[in-house]
Amino acid sequence: MAQDVNHPIGVFDSGVGGLSILKDIRAQLPYEDLIYVADSAHLPYGTKPAAYIQERSLMIAKFLVARNVKAIVVACNTATAAAIRTLRMRYTFPIVGVEPAVKPATCMTKTGVVGVLATNSTLSSDKFSNLIDRFGRSAEIIVQPCPGLVEQVEKGELSTDATRDMLKLYLGNLMSRGVDTIVLGCTHYPFLLPVIESLVGPEVQILDTGKAVAQELTRRLGADQMLAARTERGSEEFWTSGITSEVAKRIVALWGREVTVRALLEIGRTR
Repeated sequence: MAQDVNHPIGVFDSGVGGLSILKDIRAQLPYEDLIYVADSAHLPYGTKPAAYIQERSLMIAKFLVARNVKAIVVACNTATAAAIRTLRMRYTFPIVGVEPAVKPATCMTKTGVVGVLATNSTLSSDKFSNLIDRFGRSAEIIVQPCPGLVEQVEKGELSTDATRDMLKLYLGNLMSRGVDTIVLGCTHYPFLLPVIESLVGPEVQILDTGKAVAQELTRRLGADQMLAARTERGSEEFWTSGITSEVAKRIVALWGREVTVRALLEIGRTR
C-alpha cells in the first residue's frame, strides 16, 4: 500500500514507557500525526521469550499498517532486539528501533567505566552482545538487570519508597564499580530520571536514546521525502491491548494532557 506524506507514524511499546520516545518525536516533528500502541496486556516484554516478543511485534505492525502508517518506531529496547530485523524484512517503509546509548557513553566517560540499566531480555540479546563487542574495548561496561522497574512505571509509582529502594540497589551496584556514565537501556526508565539523578548525584552523566531516535526518524523520512506537508500541529491516537481506563490514567499522567485511549481488540487483548 502506497504511503502519503501526510500518513501517520506508528510507535509501539510493551506499555507506556515508549511515551518517552513519543515525546521526543513530537518535539522534533510537530506536524506529524502519531499513532501510539501500548501492548499493556502483554507487558513486560523484558521477561518474555524472543519468539513471543517477535509475534507481538508483528501483530502490532500489521495493525499499524492497516492504519496506513508511513513509518514505524519500535519504542522498546527489548522489542527492537527481538523483532526489528524481522519487521524490516517484511516492510519496506522506514522502521526505526532503539538501542542503549553505549557508543556515546564510551566517548563521554572519564573514569572509563560505563553502567547500563536494562531488562534481562535486552541484556541477553544478540543485538546487545554485538553492541558490547563493538564498543566495549574503549571502556569497561557494567550491565545491571532491573527486574521490577518497568512494572513500577506502569503502575505510576515513579518516586515511591519501593521504586527508590529498587533504584538504590541497582544503582549502588554500578556506583561501587566506579561508573561515571549511566545508560538507560529501557524506554520506561527516563520517567525515573529525577529519582535516579537524586541517587547518583550531579557528577554522573545519564543517557537515554529518545532524541537520537527522533533525529533518525526525521532523517529517514526526509531522505524519502515523506515529511508531512502541513503547517498545523499533528494529532495523536492512543491504543492499548490492556484495560483502556487503566492505561488512559497512566498515559495522561506521563503525556501531560487528557487523551482518549482505544481498545486494541484486534490483536488479542486479554482479560
